[in-house]
Amino acid sequence: MGSNPIWGFKGSEKIEIVLLIETKSYQKVKDLLLKDNVVGRASITYKDAKIFGKEGSYYFYVSGSEEQCKKAIELTKDIAKKVKNKEMNDVIKKIKEEESQAMEGFGGIFG
Repeated sequence: MGSNPIWGFKGSEKIEIVLLIETKSYQKVKDLLLKDNVVGRASITYKDAKIFGKEGSYYFYVSGSEEQCKKAIELTKDIAKKVKNKEMNDVIKKIKEEESQAMEGFGGIFG
């Protein structure tokens, strides 16, 4: 997986970005992203940022096409900060670890 300094990590046509928003804007950002015809089709995960020591904030992890990620940034440009570098990598890693653990637990149910 190569690193793209503008958009995050780029794999097979999938781009990942992380946005940081204040808790007071959580519902507004969630509605903006999910109700949009383009961004709403991307994979979007929300995470309370306090697990990373940031009180009063949420991370929005968006995984999708370049068009979806660009639109997510455009829709939230006045209320979200695009997270970069190590912080972005740490958030993505944590979210993927939690998703993997959840899948393992789900597999155990049907095991």
